[in-house]
Amino acid sequence: MTLTNRLKNVLDCLKAPSKAELKDALLRLDITLEDLSNLPKPLEGKPYNRDLLYKSEEVELLVMNWSELECAPHDHGNSHGWIQVITGTSCNSIYEIKENGLPAELFHKYYEKGKYFYAPKKAVHKMQAFNHTGLVTLHLYSPPITGMIVYDLGKCAACVVSDDCGAWWPKEQYEKVREIRLAMDDGGEENSNNL
Repeated sequence: MTLTNRLKNVLDCLKAPSKAELKDALLRLDITLEDLSNLPKPLEGKPYNRDLLYKSEEVELLVMNWSELECAPHDHGNSHGWIQVITGTSCNSIYEIKENGLPAELFHKYYEKGKYFYAPKKAVHKMQAFNHTGLVTLHLYSPPITGMIVYDLGKCAACVVSDDCGAWWPKEQYEKVREIRLAMDDGGEENSNNL
């Protein structure tokens, strides 16, 4: 059975899938590196290049081929989903949004080939390939991601990005749906404006 047929057989029937249903779908797909013959090459100056493998009104499945760069801290809008490490090792950092609107790293965890990890709605995280491992990941989200917020901690800013922008600070104006300024208060702490 072709990969396209496997995707349709498993994913076409999903309707507002739960956390468990999404993971079960990813497990049933059983995608390996050999299934991904047209894997996109990592983009120079970007943390990853991606290819959309499947999309419906309910779910989307993406494959990402990572460079050595880390992505920016980001959420997945109102989507939740599972990430599968196809090859390599991922360092996944989890953040907490502080009162000032900026994310602060809580911890990071490493996931090797064959491991899965969950991305809840509105949770903020960042990923990167660990130790030059040639990271390739699968991402199954429901619903398809829209309204993703990307954070630039150095600029004390956040931005809602367009659906075709990845988890990095957008360089093109058309990729910015809405920029969110985070300002300093009198005590030297940043406060969020327009959140």
